[in-house]
Amino acid sequence: MERQEDEEIYQYEIENRIRNLCWTVSGDYSLNLKLDTVSYKKSPYISLYDAVKQGAFSKYFDRNAFGLYLVKKLYYGADEKPLTSLAQMAVDSAVYRKAAQERPGILEIRRKAFKDTMEHDFTRLAASYIGQVKLSVMQEAVRGSVSMQSRMRKAADMLAELEDTRDTMAVIRTVDALYNWLADPHFVRNHGPLEQVLAVTMEELKEFDWKDYLDEEAGEEHFEEYFSRMSQAVTRTEEVQEQKRRTRVKRVLVDEEAAAKMYSYMELNYGRSYLSEAEQKRLNRSLCRGSHADCSLYFTDGILSNMVKKNYQSEYAKRAKSENLKVYGHHMRVTRRNVEILSDTLRRALTARSEREWVRSDYGTIVANRLWKVGRSRDARLFVRELKKDTSEFAVHVLIDASGSQRRRQSLVALQGYIISEALSNAGIPHRVMGFCTFWDYTVMQRYRDYDDPREANQRIFEFHASSNNRDGLAVRAAAASLQERPEENKVLIVLSDGRPNDIIVNRPNSRNPMPYSGDYAVRDTAAEVRKVRAMGISVLGMFAGEEQDLQAERRIFGRDFAYIRDIMNFSNVVGLYLQKQLEDTE
Repeated sequence: MERQEDEEIYQYEIENRIRNLCWTVSGDYSLNLKLDTVSYKKSPYISLYDAVKQGAFSKYFDRNAFGLYLVKKLYYGADEKPLTSLAQMAVDSAVYRKAAQERPGILEIRRKAFKDTMEHDFTRLAASYIGQVKLSVMQEAVRGSVSMQSRMRKAADMLAELEDTRDTMAVIRTVDALYNWLADPHFVRNHGPLEQVLAVTMEELKEFDWKDYLDEEAGEEHFEEYFSRMSQAVTRTEEVQEQKRRTRVKRVLVDEEAAAKMYSYMELNYGRSYLSEAEQKRLNRSLCRGSHADCSLYFTDGILSNMVKKNYQSEYAKRAKSENLKVYGHHMRVTRRNVEILSDTLRRALTARSEREWVRSDYGTIVANRLWKVGRSRDARLFVRELKKDTSEFAVHVLIDASGSQRRRQSLVALQGYIISEALSNAGIPHRVMGFCTFWDYTVMQRYRDYDDPREANQRIFEFHASSNNRDGLAVRAAAASLQERPEENKVLIVLSDGRPNDIIVNRPNSRNPMPYSGDYAVRDTAAEVRKVRAMGISVLGMFAGEEQDLQAERRIFGRDFAYIRDIMNFSNVVGLYLQKQLEDTE
C-alpha cells in the first residue's frame, strides 16, 4: 500500500513538472493538455520535449485550426498513423527555434530527446519510410549534417522551411503536401486537393462515425472526443479566437473555476502567506491600482518555510538551495572578502557620522576669545555647540528579481543578496531581503529575512530560486510601501534585476484587461514607479545582473543610480561606494 502511494506521488510530481514546463513555454496557464508522462521512465527528455512542443505550438500557432485540419483529412480517409507522424515532425520544425530563442536550454533537451528516441525506437521507426525520414531528421539534429537520399533530403528541407514561419496554414500545407507525396500519392485524385479537405463542414464531421478511431469504451460524443484528441487544445469560442488573432496579445485565459482554485494553487507552490486575509486585501486595494489593476500581491516566506505538502515545487526549491550553497562553498573566500570590504565601508561611514563635531553657533558654550566682537562685529556666533549624528537612522530593503530569466545566474544572484545582507547585519543596519516573481495574476513577494531578524536569518537567502515572470513596477511599489512604514528617517531600496520586466496578462472573469506588461510599456512603468519612490524620499539603487543588450532598459529605469556588476570580485566596492554616498549625503 505504501509503495503504491509512493508511486502515485511520483507520478503526480512528474505530471506537475511536465505541465509546469508546458505552461511556462506556452505562457498560457489555462492549458489542459494531455501530456506524455508514460515515456518519462523510458526517458525524461522525451516527455519534457513533448511538453515543450505542445506549449510552444500553442503559443505561436492556432492549435484548434491545425487539429481541425487533421480531423478533416481523416474524414476523407487519410491513414491516421503516417498523418500524425508527419504532423509531429512539422510541429517540431515549426517551434523548436522559436522556443530556443527565449530558452536556449531547449535545444539540449531536444537533442537528448532525439538521442533517446533513436535508442529506444530505432527498429520501429526504421520499419516505415516516414519513420526513416524522422530518423534522418533526428540524426541531423544530434550529430550535425548527415547524408540522405535525395527524396529524404527534399522532405527534410520542406520541414526545415517551417522554422521561420508563424503561419498555421503554412504548417497545414506542408503536412498535407508531405502526406500526399510520401503516404498516399493518390489522395488528391481520389478525394481532392487541400481546399476541398478544408471545405468540410462541422455538420458533416459530426455525422461521421468516429468509433473506428476511438477506444471501444468511447462514449456517444465521438467527434468531440476525437477532435479533442487530435487538437489537444482548450476549447475557445470563435469570438475569443478572433480577438486573440486581432490583438496578438500574450494572455492567459482563466475561467471562474480556475480563478477559484488559483489561491490554493499559490499556497501549494509558493507556501502559505504570512499575512492574514484582511491584511492581504488591504494591501491589494492600496497597491494594485493603475497599470496593476486586476493584479494581486502574495506575501510568503517561501515553500520551504510554509509548505502545504511535499510536491515537485518543494523538491525544486530544495535542489535550488543545495545548488546555491554549493556555489557559495566554491566562492566562499571571495564572498567573505566582499562581506569584509562592504562591512568595513559601512562601519567607517557610520563612524564618521557618529564622531563629535564642534560648530560655531549663536548659542551653546561661550568662547572667551571671541567676546571682543561684542559691539564691534555683526557676527553673533560667540558660542560653540556639539553635533553628534544618530547612527540608527537607516533602513534598507533589498529586492531581488526571482523571475525565470534569472535562472542561469541564480546562484550568483543569491550570493549578491547574501553579501549585502551580511554587511548590513555587521553594520547594525535594519534591512529586509525579498525576492519577487509573478505567476498568473499574483506577484509573489518572498521574504528571506525581515528588518529586525538576527544575522542567522541571512542564510535563508540561499533559498532563492528563479521561476515564472516579473512585474517589476508592482514589486517596487510594494517594497517602497514597507519601507515607508519604518521609523528610520533615511531609507534605501536596492533592486537586483536584469532590466527585463515581463508579465503575462491574466484575463479573470469581468476583468478590465490591462495592457500586456512587457517591452517598452513595462520598462516605462517600472521607471515611473522608481521616480515616484524617489519622490517619497527613498533612495533607489538598481543593480544590474543581466545581459548587456538589456543595459539600456536598466538605465531608463534607474537613471544614473545603477551599478553593472560584471565580476563578483568587484561587487562590494561598487555597492559600498553607493551606500557610503547615501550615508554621507544625509549628514
